[in-house]
Amino acid sequence: MHRLLNRISSIVLFLSITSTLQAQQFKVIYTSAIATAPFTGKVFLYLCKEEKEPRKASVGTPNLALYCISVKNIKAGEEILFDDGAIAYPVSLSDLERGEYYVQAVWDNNEGGRSIGNSPGNMFCKTVKCKLTKNTREFFTLTCTETVPVQSFTDTKFCKELVVPSPLLTAFFKKSSELRCAVVLPKNYEEEPGRKFPVLYNVSGFGGDYHRYSSHEQPSEPIDTTACIRVILDGRCSLGHSVYANSANNGPVGDALVQEVIPAIEKAYHCNGARLLTGHSSGGWTVLWLQAQYPKIFTACWSSSPDPVDFRSFQKVNIYEDKNMYYTKDSSLRSVATIAGFIPWISMKTYYGSEHVLWRGEQMHSFDAVFSERSADGIPRPICDPLTGVIDPVTADTWKKYDISLQVRTNWEKLKGDLQGKVRVSVGNNDNFLLNPAVHLMEAEMKKLDAGFIFQYYPGDHFTVHNPDYMNTGYRFLEEKYNAYLVGSKEGKGK
Repeated sequence: MHRLLNRISSIVLFLSITSTLQAQQFKVIYTSAIATAPFTGKVFLYLCKEEKEPRKASVGTPNLALYCISVKNIKAGEEILFDDGAIAYPVSLSDLERGEYYVQAVWDNNEGGRSIGNSPGNMFCKTVKCKLTKNTREFFTLTCTETVPVQSFTDTKFCKELVVPSPLLTAFFKKSSELRCAVVLPKNYEEEPGRKFPVLYNVSGFGGDYHRYSSHEQPSEPIDTTACIRVILDGRCSLGHSVYANSANNGPVGDALVQEVIPAIEKAYHCNGARLLTGHSSGGWTVLWLQAQYPKIFTACWSSSPDPVDFRSFQKVNIYEDKNMYYTKDSSLRSVATIAGFIPWISMKTYYGSEHVLWRGEQMHSFDAVFSERSADGIPRPICDPLTGVIDPVTADTWKKYDISLQVRTNWEKLKGDLQGKVRVSVGNNDNFLLNPAVHLMEAEMKKLDAGFIFQYYPGDHFTVHNPDYMNTGYRFLEEKYNAYLVGSKEGKGK
């Protein structure tokens, strides 16, 4: 028996070694031309059959395979090895479907950019096309010679970049920190130097970037008919989208906006004190959160297709009662994205599985970064197990602080005087990301409070909902609230 056990152990060891030797392998190096100091951190491998620059592919892209390894003190020219020991999605390298792939490697310095594949300072290789065959013992060498450049911004007559140092975030992160935005001026700004304007804060959705206004030559569009200064906020941070909410992982970014950025804008430009908010998707959630958290600061908000505003329907998952993020009670896969609100497009399992490799900066991890506490290892505590989808009830309980519907109705007596009637929420009836059910839940709760919030539903999905009626009605609401602000301001001065 003893000899038999030894023989079995030897066979298992042999098979294990043989399997490792036969694993598909990629060797990755970086050159001294792009970095001289040793690298410590995470290195990523991207493979995709369709995308020619797979490092830029979105989570959920068909045939996107992702791999990650952690390394320490790797010098320029020193090889690291990707094999079946790498954290993998959807399968290990040896099990990946054979065929031709576009391949890139990225060394993540985590210097503040959102997307790992496109974060400034990260080292990467130009795309290599590799043909994977049945011979799993073959290997490929990827040489990283490129660095993602820092984005620049070109000011114009009507559009200016504003960089605001943040003592609040600097104290939190213990390193120099700042917030940035683009300021777009109305057509008659320079011609009427004595005139002051309302400010419309526009928050981009997930992945949005105020740099799209670099070299922007056009003046600010009015709020319906009212000339205004537009401030373009994007909320990008290394963990995703900060949504300008104070959090254990992103720091006091909401307070930094209110206490540092807004005063800097009102010092630099001719503002009349009216501060209006609008945004779509993650930007829609942001402006609703800001309006509810700082009701004395902001005049009114129009929230368009916001991320989940009631966590009893977090893309149709009841965070407080459901047990699994991936599967319904009948074991059907849950969708995180759909076509027209009902045809499955991307599953929760796919999103979380991909992000298990891409450890920061993507959508579901972004929710964890805002809503969750920080784990002992310094990263946000996940809402669910990335392998099984089982929801962590302790984390779900901490998310209650960011459930907008719950927070408004719990604190309504304190908020009522400053928040009554200041909110408009609109969404498509067929939202791709299943956001409309949460809006319905919040509407029902706000009606019970007689909060005076306006909720409207339109034909279309997350992307097609922006028809002229949708846009014009939203801006008319903001203009009405601005005019009411002006009346209140005159009456206040008259007293």
